[in-house]
Amino acid sequence: MTQRRPVPLLGAVALALAGVFGWSVVFASDPTDTPSAPRPTASTPTSGGTKPERSAHAVPEPSTHAVPEPPARAVPEPSARAVPEPSARAVPALYLGDSLAMESQDALAGHLGATGRATLHSAPHSGTALCDYLTAWRGKTLVPARDKAAALVRTVRPRVVILQFWGNAWGYTPCMAGATYGTAGYYDRYAADARALTEEIAVAARAAGLARPKIVWVSQAPDAFHPDRIRRVNAVYAERAAASGDLYADAGRTLGPADDRHRWTRQLPCDAYERAHPAYCTHPAPGGGITDLHRTDDALHFCLAPPTTTPRPCPVRSPGIGRFARAVTAAVDGWLRGASG
Repeated sequence: MTQRRPVPLLGAVALALAGVFGWSVVFASDPTDTPSAPRPTASTPTSGGTKPERSAHAVPEPSTHAVPEPPARAVPEPSARAVPEPSARAVPALYLGDSLAMESQDALAGHLGATGRATLHSAPHSGTALCDYLTAWRGKTLVPARDKAAALVRTVRPRVVILQFWGNAWGYTPCMAGATYGTAGYYDRYAADARALTEEIAVAARAAGLARPKIVWVSQAPDAFHPDRIRRVNAVYAERAAASGDLYADAGRTLGPADDRHRWTRQLPCDAYERAHPAYCTHPAPGGGITDLHRTDDALHFCLAPPTTTPRPCPVRSPGIGRFARAVTAAVDGWLRGASG
């Protein structure tokens, strides 16, 4: 697995915040630039729609169980620490996305590797949207040319391309300029960019003499402040998967209550896997237990480690990331089983 350093973000909103907080912000002026300086950390908003980066600032919790949060233990996903050697039949899988992909890449590599059917190459960049990975986008971008989807299809030669995008808007990535969070134009842009990215992946594969990779669109977990936004973003992904004969992995469903898929919560009852692996059941109890999905100061990300200014793979065992990685792995592995059968 190859890990890339994230590039910094910039936009009108970021520039304003930089003036207030004294941040240093730099980003690529065009898709051929390859900056490597870490991007700044933004405070988690209390009501906005743009995606917060990991931050030490507290946010109110829309809902939670009255269970204290234990300190995170510096223990990574067991499957990410001991990935078996790939078998001769293992195929390359490419993982693209934003900070949720950044934090989950090691866990997903471990779970996919454990199947013996796929090896993961990750190239996430925090703060990104679908447009950042488009070669056709010629404006300012958070993704360098080497990590555009088409470029990576040619170099990695994947059988599967996994796409994880929460739905970042203008203010986090300059390629979404003019598409304000939650407006009709915002959803139209995501639908158009999903079509364009699907086509660029297919064209790149054809030009390289490869079979078209199977694209896996990953659904998003509940949005703490705007539940309907996630309904609509996930609908864009599901419709694109159906239209192009690809896969829709509903990983976000495992991160919300069973009786209300779009209701945000910081904790959930331990599932069967977590009960069978007690280290994942954060607050075990007879007959069940409760597991932590989010830190108390971060309503979006699932890594239970303290926040850092430099985005990174999550370094501690985090049940939300485990649930996500297992759901994506099940979708990919299920398709690979059928494709090879």
